Amino acid sequence: MAGETQRIAAIKDPFALLRAATNRLAEAQQEVTELSRLRQRVIAELHDQGMSYAQIAAEAGLTRGRIHQLRQSAPGPESAFLGNTRLIIATPLKQEAQNARPVLAAEDFAAAQRLGDLARSYKLDPSFEHVPIGGDIDLNREDLIVICGPRLSSHVAGVLAQDPSIQFERAPDGPWTLRDQETGTAYRSGMDSTPATNSDVAYLGRLPRPDGRGLVMVLTGIHPQGTLGVIHLIVHDLADLYEKVGTGRFSVLVNVDYDPASNEPMNVRLLSPFYRHGAN
Repeated sequence: MAGETQRIAAIKDPFALLRAATNRLAEAQQEVTELSRLRQRVIAELHDQGMSYAQIAAEAGLTRGRIHQLRQSAPGPESAFLGNTRLIIATPLKQEAQNARPVLAAEDFAAAQRLGDLARSYKLDPSFEHVPIGGDIDLNREDLIVICGPRLSSHVAGVLAQDPSIQFERAPDGPWTLRDQETGTAYRSGMDSTPATNSDVAYLGRLPRPDGRGLVMVLTGIHPQGTLGVIHLIVHDLADLYEKVGTGRFSVLVNVDYDPASNEPMNVRLLSPFYRHGAN
């Protein structure tokens, strides 16, 4: 019996033992998932370098069938773009004049659900929470994705202000815009333009947390339609995103053309390169 298991088994209080065993199981599962992802990544890299699965199996002391089984059973390495064994998805509540209670935009709800479905497909465990009215949210947590912009949370605004390449700015006539600091170009949502178009501009980035001890992913459109476009990009191009930026700091601008009847994205394209920020 391993030392940690012996320690837990020796706990006299049954409820303390139950809590300790549950916590240790969660930690062990995270280790198993991370090791499985690492093992799959090494197999894929060796195969990409020209080795056959039979050769990899022979060198590793495994059978070819076991190598194929490992490839199929482990979550793809690109799942690390989202998180480790879990994923916390936070969406903002808004106060609308006609409603006494705070509400969640339908697009933000759909975005969170689609992200959760993607996480589950990679054997991650998603949970959902809200950024409350006033924007007070703890951003100093692992595996957190926040679907929120600077208007609804000063905490999120503080994180976004660290981005050296892309900034949210107010236009002189009021609407929010996204400025590419590298080119000097300011992008305005189509619905805030004259004539108006069925398009939006959105942000996706991973930036330092306020405590400086990790990173937090933030995504949002200038309007909710743009948020759905970013989710479309993540869902359909996760492997490419992981290949380009891994789990490090980055940001990118996204243009989203949407169906005005459903607000669903019809065409999603990048407006900027993937800007990688400093040491990752």
